[in-house]
Amino acid sequence: MKIEENKVVSFHYALSEIDGEQLETSDPSEPMTYLYGHGNILAALERAMRGKQAGDKFEVSLSPGEAYGPRRENAVQRIAIKHILTHGKKKPVLRPGMAVKINTEKGPRDVRVVKVGKFNVDVDTNHPLAGRSLSFNLEIVEVRDATQEEIAHRHVHGAGGHHH
Repeated sequence: MKIEENKVVSFHYALSEIDGEQLETSDPSEPMTYLYGHGNILAALERAMRGKQAGDKFEVSLSPGEAYGPRRENAVQRIAIKHILTHGKKKPVLRPGMAVKINTEKGPRDVRVVKVGKFNVDVDTNHPLAGRSLSFNLEIVEVRDATQEEIAHRHVHGAGGHHH
């Protein structure tokens, strides 16, 4: 079965900077799973998967514009510490370089701490991989038809997907 609209795709990946260090990989025992054609992964990565099938192994190189965009130098913002999202009531001890989530009017957003004050924190709102040329080594593990519920909800349910 080939990858096309409304197919559920399970795959393993290794992400590296082009000609650089490996940044992350999928869990060898649990492939990444997503619904093709619904904008749930990088568009350029999704385009490269079209037509592939289980067992295919390939590499995709992405420029910063195809991946997470260029790095914006003016992306540091000062926010009130109360906008840092936490699990439970205790606020984490914040340190420069730490990745945290902040509450925004558009929902939670990943940011990196630049400077910590008593009541405010300066955060870099660039994606951590912004400005980098990336290489994905991919292996397609499985391709299946999506259920009507998955198509309606625009994401995968069950193992490797979202649970309601």
